[in-house]
Amino acid sequence: MRALLPVVLAALAASPCAHAAQTLQLQGTLSGKDHQRYLELPFTVPDGTARVDVTLRHDGAGERTVIDLGLLDTHGFRGWSGGSRRAVTVSRYDASGGYLPGALPAGQWKVLLGIPNIRAGARTPYTVGVTLWDEDEVQAGRDRAPQVLREGPAWYRGDLHMHSTHSDGSCSSQQGNKVPCPLFLSLQAAARQGLDFVAVTEHNTASHLEELARHQPWFDRLLLIPGMEVTTFQGHANVFGINGPLPFRLGDTLPDWNPLLRQVNDSGALLSINHPALASGEACMGCGWTPARPVDMDAVAAVEVVNASQADGPRAGVGFWEQQLQQGRRMTAIGGSDSHDPGAADGPSPIGRPATLVHAPALSRDAILAALRQGRVVVDVRNVAGSRLDLWLRDAGGQRTGMGQQLDLPAGQWATAHAELDYPRPLRIEFVIDGRRHPATVETGEDGSQRASLRWRSDGKRHWLRVDARDGDGSLLMLGNPVYVNWPR
Repeated sequence: MRALLPVVLAALAASPCAHAAQTLQLQGTLSGKDHQRYLELPFTVPDGTARVDVTLRHDGAGERTVIDLGLLDTHGFRGWSGGSRRAVTVSRYDASGGYLPGALPAGQWKVLLGIPNIRAGARTPYTVGVTLWDEDEVQAGRDRAPQVLREGPAWYRGDLHMHSTHSDGSCSSQQGNKVPCPLFLSLQAAARQGLDFVAVTEHNTASHLEELARHQPWFDRLLLIPGMEVTTFQGHANVFGINGPLPFRLGDTLPDWNPLLRQVNDSGALLSINHPALASGEACMGCGWTPARPVDMDAVAAVEVVNASQADGPRAGVGFWEQQLQQGRRMTAIGGSDSHDPGAADGPSPIGRPATLVHAPALSRDAILAALRQGRVVVDVRNVAGSRLDLWLRDAGGQRTGMGQQLDLPAGQWATAHAELDYPRPLRIEFVIDGRRHPATVETGEDGSQRASLRWRSDGKRHWLRVDARDGDGSLLMLGNPVYVNWPR
């Protein structure tokens, strides 16, 4: 005879934050009479719920008890995974395979259990956990378990700007027709390009969140970071680490960039200004950075200095970024392919050109975003396998200060800037101090690394120092972020 225990309600803290996830425990015991039957376990979803997580636990496998899992909302069917999953989730923006994303109506929901097999004399206790998250928790990412694809500090290589069928990405169909391009093809191309991470940044939409969540288990060597290109009439900006849609109607429902910047930074995401030096006009509406009202640029974390092949010249973003540095703003320089077509499977792909190299403590969303903010980041214009560029300052006391870090150096004291480059052929190395280029003599070490150094004397004022690597014809191949000297903390 089946025995169902009453629902037990517990509020469990999801994090040290003020918000808490509400967890319900639905418990019971199955017997042989439940063989090939369905059970409905009701629970209540309150207004404002943005995600429902369901877990199933039982220890009847030894007696060959099988329990299938499904979910019904107030309108009926919401999903079915059978015996393939013990944990499923549905939200406004994504859902486990077999389940439907979308609005979560308030009212009575039911966990649906199917029992394809339980032996006549068996008794199998089970526990179904239901966790309810509100919208603030989802937008802040507190409903998301940390996912680490690789442990340990390393230079991780990625592409921070790409599009697919979820916005204006297109590619050739099997018959050679131009069609909206499936996201999976771009992810496969990124893996072939030797990338460790990608940010998928569709224009003004979050419809790709579901697909990324479902693809991530298969791409267990390629970190998929959900992003959005906020595309306005007054400029474009990528936001990395989104958990839902963002406002983009600048000049309409959004008065200026500042409320969006506050929302992004409060949520733990990161905003980067895209291709700021492009012209805005009929050929590319809103592509350049042309805000109509003042923007709190101190709240901007990064600038896309290399977009696709635009690494040099007036259309590159390097000049715009260096102007911000000169004004005392610490922004990380990054690159992105802005790919709209991953190319053929047997040919070259634009994805990963340029690549952004990020020195992070692990390959995870949180670690990559934190490292981007910190600034030990290099742009590899051509995505050359094995390339690396690093910079550090060493003062008279032996203290080492690397990219993205700050050194306090009183007036009159000396420091030495050291650059180290790995590249398959010799390149020119030049130091950049407050926007001025200083060519350096390059030496090759026993390990094949190319090295250069520069002695520099502090005047006690604020400065930034970085390093570039160029080809023999002067074209930029690798761009490094600065070490900051005497910047206010």
